[in-house]
Amino acid sequence: MNSQLDEAVAVLKRGGLVAFPTETVYGLGADAGNPAAIGKLYAAKGRPADHPVIVHVAGMANLNEWAREVSPVARRLAQRFWPGPLTLILKRAPGVSDAITGGQDTVGLRIPSHPVAHALLEKFGGGIAAPSANRFGRVSATLAEHVRREFGDAVDFVFDGGECDVGIESTIVDATGAAPVLLRPGHITARDIERAAGIALAAPTPHSPRAPGTLAAHYAPATPLLVMEGDLLLELAATLTRQGQRVAVLARSTLQPLHTGLTWITAPADVHVYAHDLYANLRTLDAAGCDALLVEQLPQRPEWAAVNDRLARAAAGSCPPSTS
Repeated sequence: MNSQLDEAVAVLKRGGLVAFPTETVYGLGADAGNPAAIGKLYAAKGRPADHPVIVHVAGMANLNEWAREVSPVARRLAQRFWPGPLTLILKRAPGVSDAITGGQDTVGLRIPSHPVAHALLEKFGGGIAAPSANRFGRVSATLAEHVRREFGDAVDFVFDGGECDVGIESTIVDATGAAPVLLRPGHITARDIERAAGIALAAPTPHSPRAPGTLAAHYAPATPLLVMEGDLLLELAATLTRQGQRVAVLARSTLQPLHTGLTWITAPADVHVYAHDLYANLRTLDAAGCDALLVEQLPQRPEWAAVNDRLARAAAGSCPPSTS
């Protein structure tokens, strides 16, 4: 690992892009203190300039470099969940670039728990701005191979750290006020946050900070995706295949195909394993060359909130399949 670390750090210091694993998904990293490198990062992803990125840091000692205020609720959440899959939105410190914050007065910070990410941050010695390592709005990467296929030579170095453990992006919490505000659900749930903060979540408002991954259309495959109940899914799949269309299906363990001609993946019933496999499954089905990708609707329970969020945005980011 040391040789990969040395190469990754050298790339970052000369203003290049490094893809690296975190416990959530692979990040596409650039030196957060180098505006030219951040510009290269936005260009590679095709990311809008007003869409902020998350700065990854090695430890709590680094916070003062990026945040001018760390509220009591932010400290409680950091002590409970860092290192880990939680991003805190804080008031940005003087000198933090608009290129990172999307022009806002806030900055998103995270201390990842993945050993590769931690080692890279320690050795680099600064903040690494790292949105997910995929083209903007598309399915996130949970394997190094996903990154290589998507970016090719546009990324200077891909640090292969194996499969990501969680599989979906971090929970994002606005911790700039007295009460935390959940901006993006993730592995750390709303209930987890309230317990750790010792206070109920406040609702987002039109004045809440913009946060990564919260646009209505996001995480989308190129294949038109629909989320629907199992019986309706089978009915639509039958209709589309009779019309000569090719159909990919991401089902739950309770749904079984009633006819042939489908590209089919049965996902695990457990919520955490489903989340872990989600993006890899969507990428596999998206690569199958089908005309439609049908996903069986998931339980509408709190523990499924993050996965349901990603699927709803993925569906919004794709066009519905034609049935005529």
